[in-house]
Amino acid sequence: MAISSISPVAAYISAEKDEETAAANYAKTDATTRNETAAFEKAAPSITSVDGLLKNYSALQVVLGAYNLSSISGETALIKDLLTQDPTSSTSLAKKSGNATWLAFADAFTTWGQNNGTASTTPFTSDTISSIVTMFQERQFENSDSNQDNGVGNALYFTRKMSSVTTLSQVMSDPTLLKVVETVSGYDPDQFGALDYSQQVRLLQNKVDFTKLSTPQEIQQYAERYLAMLQINPQTPDKPASLMDLFGGDTSDEGILALFDTSSSSTSTGSIYSGLF
Repeated sequence: MAISSISPVAAYISAEKDEETAAANYAKTDATTRNETAAFEKAAPSITSVDGLLKNYSALQVVLGAYNLSSISGETALIKDLLTQDPTSSTSLAKKSGNATWLAFADAFTTWGQNNGTASTTPFTSDTISSIVTMFQERQFENSDSNQDNGVGNALYFTRKMSSVTTLSQVMSDPTLLKVVETVSGYDPDQFGALDYSQQVRLLQNKVDFTKLSTPQEIQQYAERYLAMLQINPQTPDKPASLMDLFGGDTSDEGILALFDTSSSSTSTGSIYSGLF
């Protein structure tokens, strides 16, 4: 195995200067990213409903990937609840959950949420398609083996997202942000993940000072600390879900719904997520 002569911090600084371009260049060389992007760009203008999106595998992967939600790709009922309920309503799953990532996703498709999952025109305008493609390519770039093995991908994601994050709950609802914060705070993510939510909050609330994460320079320095700490205490990098993982979530025997005694039909399972909050 070849050993890179570039340190993770140096690689991060280089990519962070223009990640959009770096990600676009990566997309040209990665067949999966290139093919799914092309399929999405072709299909998106004709998708006018949530059902239409769910039926188009490639388009769905791009949209979920753009919002860092690839982990719920197989959870059809959850996706439908998020996209067919008005995110501005206090009774919607996105709002009740307190999950900032879910809410951002639902907010992006408010037109569907306010019209029970349909619209007379597609929400995928040319600007929206361009924005989603950029975000998807950035996540693919960040999740590439070369950027996950050394933590650079997580550092880049943290830098991109943290400027709009002002509360601990927002960090807690995003696994990637949380992993960076856990590490910089001196905790092992695997061990920390075994704690219940309230214990995690209690440990982190005195560790994270958002007033010191309010400028691009402060955010970059925090990301660099994360990379430096990984050099001292390496972690096993997260790998994207396999096809088996992605398909497993929509059956009665596997996935998140297996935790509950419920039918696997979309009608009956769709309300399960709402019932959790």
